[in-house]
Amino acid sequence: MASSQKPAIAITMGDPCGIGPEVVVKAMADPRVYATCRPLVVGNVYAMEQAVSLTGLRVKINEVEDPATSGQEPGVIDVVDIHNLNPEDITIGEISPTCGKAAMEWVTKAGELAIAGVVDALATAPLNKEAASLAGYKSIGHMELLQELSKSKLVATMLMAKNLRVVHLSTHRSLSLACELVKKDRVLDYLKLTHDSFVTYGFKIPKIGVAALNPHGSDGGLMGDEEASEIAPAVEAARSEGIDAIGPIPADVIFHQAIQGQYDAVLCMYHDQGHIPVKVYGFEESITANLGLPFVRTSVDHGTAFDIAGKGVASHESMLESIRLAVALAQGNGLSDF
Repeated sequence: MASSQKPAIAITMGDPCGIGPEVVVKAMADPRVYATCRPLVVGNVYAMEQAVSLTGLRVKINEVEDPATSGQEPGVIDVVDIHNLNPEDITIGEISPTCGKAAMEWVTKAGELAIAGVVDALATAPLNKEAASLAGYKSIGHMELLQELSKSKLVATMLMAKNLRVVHLSTHRSLSLACELVKKDRVLDYLKLTHDSFVTYGFKIPKIGVAALNPHGSDGGLMGDEEASEIAPAVEAARSEGIDAIGPIPADVIFHQAIQGQYDAVLCMYHDQGHIPVKVYGFEESITANLGLPFVRTSVDHGTAFDIAGKGVASHESMLESIRLAVALAQGNGLSDF
């Protein structure tokens, strides 16, 4: 940890045109945040002040120059502002390349603070991928940007809702490309990453369920052959290395089994295969964590919600949960409370 005190958590504000500033302000008004960590927002002072006005909460925004000494006083939200955005650039509820660029730069700044050891973890509010793309970014998500920044070889997204934990073989890829990525070596690499990560989280021998790609697990090859040709061989190889992997198991069965406690984690084959069950099971409290980065990064599990931005009705439960998870992982407590 960056300090012997409570862990320092950098909270990125997200796209200022969305609900990010609102959910960050609401979360940081909760006294439990300051009781467990030293929070620091990386974002825009004006947008945070507007969010305070929107919510009517009795908190103060304070711009800081030294991130290492921030997050000490409940009711005072310390903000690192790199002055890359003007107030007139922000139009609530509309896609803006300018705001998309600024939001990505805040993620980069937060990642740099983590790499430098100034903060112990990141908890991120939502980006808008279309805005980031229009701003010229090829890596349009947090994980991809932080992977490039930290030069991490292999990273993965894990979604969590209560006891359901789902690691994704691929995330922001078209379905056709995602299917092409279901290869033995890739599945094996992600099984190893999941196993190693869960061991650090306190699971002595984590049990990993592996989802099939095709309906009914291909019904013996009647609907595709990826199960027999790619997934099953990867599972077998993982088991030969001491990894407790089971599968492939049809996707319409495996998530129910996981909720019933049969697996500590599920490796799914593509974005929606994993996102849908997690969000159906626990939409408000679902959160994200990355595996494979050299620092802790957690996130809300929702988007920028332009349709409700500026209305003061956004739920901050996922933001609170992501901060709580960031604290637990930064302290080395793993997933014991999740």
